[in-house]
Amino acid sequence: MSQKPTQTNESRRDFLKAAGLTGAAFALGLTTNNVHASPVLNLSALPESVELTPYILIEKSGKITIMNPRPEIGQGTFQAIPALIAEELEVPLDKVTIRQTGGETKFGGMWSQAVGGSGSVRGGYLSMRKVGASAREMLIKAASDQWTVPVAECVAENATIIHKPSGRKLTYGQLAETAAKLPVPKEPKLKDPAHFTMLGKPMPRPDVPLKVTGQATFGIDSKVPNMVYASIERSPILGSKLVSFDAAQALKIKGVKQAVKVERVVGKNHYQGVAVIADNYWAALQGRKALKVTWDHQGYDTFNSVDFEKQLRDLAKSDGVIGHNTGDFDKTFAESPNQLEAFYETPILSHSTMEPMNALAHYQPDGKVTLWLSTQGGDLTRQEVAKVLGVPMDNVTVHVQFNGGGFGRRITQDFASEAAMLSKTIGKPVKVIWTREDDTQLGPFRPMTFSAMRGALSADGKAVALQHKVIAPSIDATMNETYDKTKPDGTMLEGTNEQKYAIPNLNTRYVHADIHIPMTYWRSVTSSTLAFAHECFLDEMAHKAGQDPMAFRLSMLSKDSDTKRVLEKLKEVSGWDTPLPAGKGRGVAQWDFFAGLAGQVVEVSKTKDGGLTVDKVYCVIDLGTVVNPDTVKAQVEGSVAMALTAALKDGITFEKGQAVQANFDKNRMLRINEMPIVEVHILAEGGPTIKGVGEPGLPPLAPALANAVFAATGTRIRRLPFDLEKV
Repeated sequence: MSQKPTQTNESRRDFLKAAGLTGAAFALGLTTNNVHASPVLNLSALPESVELTPYILIEKSGKITIMNPRPEIGQGTFQAIPALIAEELEVPLDKVTIRQTGGETKFGGMWSQAVGGSGSVRGGYLSMRKVGASAREMLIKAASDQWTVPVAECVAENATIIHKPSGRKLTYGQLAETAAKLPVPKEPKLKDPAHFTMLGKPMPRPDVPLKVTGQATFGIDSKVPNMVYASIERSPILGSKLVSFDAAQALKIKGVKQAVKVERVVGKNHYQGVAVIADNYWAALQGRKALKVTWDHQGYDTFNSVDFEKQLRDLAKSDGVIGHNTGDFDKTFAESPNQLEAFYETPILSHSTMEPMNALAHYQPDGKVTLWLSTQGGDLTRQEVAKVLGVPMDNVTVHVQFNGGGFGRRITQDFASEAAMLSKTIGKPVKVIWTREDDTQLGPFRPMTFSAMRGALSADGKAVALQHKVIAPSIDATMNETYDKTKPDGTMLEGTNEQKYAIPNLNTRYVHADIHIPMTYWRSVTSSTLAFAHECFLDEMAHKAGQDPMAFRLSMLSKDSDTKRVLEKLKEVSGWDTPLPAGKGRGVAQWDFFAGLAGQVVEVSKTKDGGLTVDKVYCVIDLGTVVNPDTVKAQVEGSVAMALTAALKDGITFEKGQAVQANFDKNRMLRINEMPIVEVHILAEGGPTIKGVGEPGLPPLAPALANAVFAATGTRIRRLPFDLEKV
């Protein structure tokens, strides 16, 4: 690893713009209270504090608490965000208590306390450093005033201010009360990165020991006094209406208290269910199984994947809505001596987080509600619960726990509002736990996405025209009642016109497909499907031109760009120009989109049984600046595992209106023995552009793998998932 070396609703795009928190902020506490490190924010358990801004609390004892505004879903924000503050504050992270915020308005507006879009570090890199730098300058000023010496003679070091000429020292705890009365610097001086002691270096994650020892609290672990449990029967045929239910047999089960109607809201979609309430989860689940429920499927029981796929193929014949147009594709394509067309297909997918959806909610008679849950945004939870309950956001308190995976699923807050409404109905704190079957079959899902590709080459083999037509349901249409099909959908065309290849005639189009199944963001969103089609088709163009796939791409990158740097580095580290032995093949792909940029080379080899195995993945990820290289490696490795699962395992298919796959027997995950070696190279040369980590490692994998399969076997892969044993 080398470190040098549209249309959409407000939710996604505005989040990307507002991914960082604005302003510098911290608070100085004045009393001591030994609070154990926890991912849950409980302000009542913290010492009284004089707030200048709310991120840093310093007690007289010297105890320092740093608030983390970005939920930990496995991506490392529990360490990375506090480290940005601690670096400038000049305090080691192992001397800090980290606490998770819960969507409180004082920590920023909507989306400022959410994770998604790989935006946590890149969005908060400067603003969180300013938080720490402001506090440092205030503490230095407080010390210089007390000593009546120039500020320039004082330095911060290890939670202490030192007067350099005399050697006198004052701890942050001794200075807290005085510093709290000073004005907050608007533009504090940030440290020179050359003097960083933490940022850019491998750092241990403070959440790992908690998780390894079982001390970490996930949403599914949450408990409060006098709570009950609920398991909810929802129709697996989405869109069904509840006609009636008979709970007589359920109520005979020991521990079952009652059965009530409940509603689940996913964007513009409303689904009905029956919740069985019990003293324990096992009783609630058994009671649910004993229910007799009558549904009106409203015709949705005829929905199936075969017919829907045919619908998408038929829709591909229509022109769709133009998303981007450069030059004259139609004229160039018609006049070209070398024309290519191909059709690529990717399936519906579930998110399959290892921790199923869950939420503990307590609605009180005064209209206030408190929730404990795993969520990708405490602010998102507060907003949605307030909307569904019809109460002010100030009435909603959220305790954000550790998340057992998110992948975009925990952005949609249906599981939270459902629990809140149920608590209001029964008048008790209630913990709702989804089964794995609920989680797999009920969505929301990643959309099925088809791509109709057309390209043209000049007589000398240069790419002169490219069209990418996307045919798919819309995520935004699920969430937005006022979705306009006549306008381009930026989310569903994501990245298709952002690649740096110099193709003079580029045309992108979107054809909307209606569907009643709810859709939402999946890790790397639509790039997880569109990169597959786009980069595989470029390989097809290279083959048609009789050129090496890597050379073909680089020939379209005559100008300096981050993409060119990534591919050149990838060519170097993968030994691209070194011939492979017989029976092996390698493929390349890259993808540049809102979350960041990465490129990959995948190597495959034939097995004795006639199939293929994935041997190694080389990845170059471009970051600009890196906070923790260990976390970057882990995130890329995780992206590769998730991308391989999506490419080689199971999509979600529908028969008679419901998902065929219900658990991990038919919705298989990648096994550890199937994981290839992953070699990660980080390009982090500094500069103003900071790119994301959590998602860029995913989109290039499927096309690089498919291109490697072609190199090894001559077989083109245009449909996911596929079986390595049968190519």
